[in-house]
Order: sequence, then structure tokens, then C-alpha cells
Amino acid sequence: MKANQAPDAILEQEIGQAIARIRFQECQAAFQDRGQTLFLEDFLPAAVVEAILLPEVERLRPRAHRSFIPRHKKSGSISFYTLAKDAPVFLTLYRSRPLRDFLSRLAGVPLLLCPEDDPHSCALYYYTKPGDHIGFHYDTSYYKGARYTALLGLVQRSNSRLVCQLHKNEPGRQVQELELATPPGAFVFFNGDKLYHAVTPLGRDEQRVVLTMEYVTNPQMNAFHRAFSNLKDAFAYFGLSTLFRRPPERHLMRR
Repeated sequence: MKANQAPDAILEQEIGQAIARIRFQECQAAFQDRGQTLFLEDFLPAAVVEAILLPEVERLRPRAHRSFIPRHKKSGSISFYTLAKDAPVFLTLYRSRPLRDFLSRLAGVPLLLCPEDDPHSCALYYYTKPGDHIGFHYDTSYYKGARYTALLGLVQRSNSRLVCQLHKNEPGRQVQELELATPPGAFVFFNGDKLYHAVTPLGRDEQRVVLTMEYVTNPQMNAFHRAFSNLKDAFAYFGLSTLFRRPPERHLMRR
């Protein structure tokens, strides 16, 4: 990294280099064999994540909205709206055209950014208190097309793991369970309607933080599903204030 380079420029450069290092055919075969799930343990160099993204993670930490749903989830979240306004460096990753082109090739379909009124489209998730977790679930798409999820590990100072059950409900396939640590720079990409996954509870004095980025094949959503999605995000993740906030930077939305 050069001291005089802007963080955005460094990230774009590192993304390009990360993609260039990947053996695409091997990754694509692994993605399909694992039920449209891919895990790259060191996609971005940890030093880059720690130098550019972790200071923002720490700066935003007090603003994470804590939510607790008994027997389902307990954690803190920061929405796309806050990132767009106060930490746009994370959107450099989300909006990276080389990254989206790479993920589109993996998925075999063009992937688009979520509309900018979706607070879940790019968000930080803080697991920082004992017992923080999320139970097994799919990243169900309420869009008219499929929704794909990309996770970038930022902090992994815990024994908490992302648990993935591959091939669940796939006829003729045996369920395979993976437990993944997501250290700084680790990358997970999956079809939200296919991967059944959870995050195991944190212990005392442990921390786990990830960046989540959502991509869709069709950004349209009917009014009922939009209202339901907004209420779910408000109560389960970002707080009621997200229902009344105008999406920032709407003119920057790119498809």
C-alpha cells in the first residue's frame, strides 16, 4: 500500500489483484458442487482490511443498533443508509464493478445492486456481546429474482463460526455441514435461497464483525413484499428509524 493513495483506490486495486489470483474454473466448480456456496479464506489481504476498514468498524461501533429476537438472533447492525452517509468506503467494495462481474460469472447470471431504499443491501453486523448469534435461516429473497449474499470477514476474535448446511432440501444430496471462521479478508458468497446457515453464539470477551453485501438478479419487488421486508429489517436489524429515513445518494445507484 502506498501512503499517498486514497483508501478507495487501494481497495479497487486490491480487489482487482484478488480476482486475478483466483483460479476461476476451480472456484466455479466448487461453487456449484457446494450448492452455490464459495468460501475464500484470504480473498483480501488482512493487512489491507485492518488498515482501511477496521478503523471505520471501530468508529461506527457505538452506532450499531442492537436487536434481540428470542431463540433466533441477538446482535448489532449498521444499515446501508449509515454506511452511505458516514462510511462510504464500504460501498466501494459493494459497488466494485470487477467484483460484481466476478460474482456474476460465478452465479451464471448478471447480478445487480439492490435498490437504494433497501437498508440491508450493504450492512455491518456486530457480534460483540456474550450470546450474540443468529439461528439457522435462508437469506430469502423478496425480490422478483434471486438474491445472492457476499460476506467479508472484518473481525474474528472469537470461537463463533458461520455454520453452513449445504444441499439441505436438495433431493438426492446428503446434507454437508461446514463451520467457517471469517477472519479479516475472508470471503463467503452464496445463493440466499439455497444456503441454510447460522452464526454460533459468542463467548465472554469475544468479537466477530462482518460486512454483508446483497446482489439481485431482478431489483423489482411488489408493494406487499417491500412493506414486509422493511418491517422485518426495522424490527430485526436496524431499528424503526429506518422506516422513516430517505435513502441517501439515490442518484449514485448503478445497475
